[in-house]
Amino acid sequence: QVQLVESGGGLVQAGGSLRLSCAASGRTFSSVVMGWFRQAPGKEREFVASISWSRGIIVYADSVKGRFTISRDNANQMVYLQMNSLKSEDTAVYYCAADHRVIPTSRLSEYEYWGQGTQVTVSS
Repeated sequence: QVQLVESGGGLVQAGGSLRLSCAASGRTFSSVVMGWFRQAPGKEREFVASISWSRGIIVYADSVKGRFTISRDNANQMVYLQMNSLKSEDTAVYYCAADHRVIPTSRLSEYEYWGQGTQVTVSS
């Protein structure tokens, strides 16, 4: 089992920045792929970014590429999502996810563990 707790969400103006954090506990953190997903009101949950345990493979959704950065600290069992140049369309609940796999994936169904989510609201 891996338990995930997100934090860092809030209200920010368009063009601003936020950093989301996800604290993991439970089974070996260094062997899991970590991902961030988001779900806007009335929409399906969508992929944002994913990172392998070694940090050697990182994948981003096209909509956030160049603006968001995913990173992880295996020693402290943390994963982060730095979000810059935020837009109103980034407004959503952001979820941290984990799975015991080697290669990051954008497929929601491939992730076994999920956090409760943190709200990000970008005002225009």
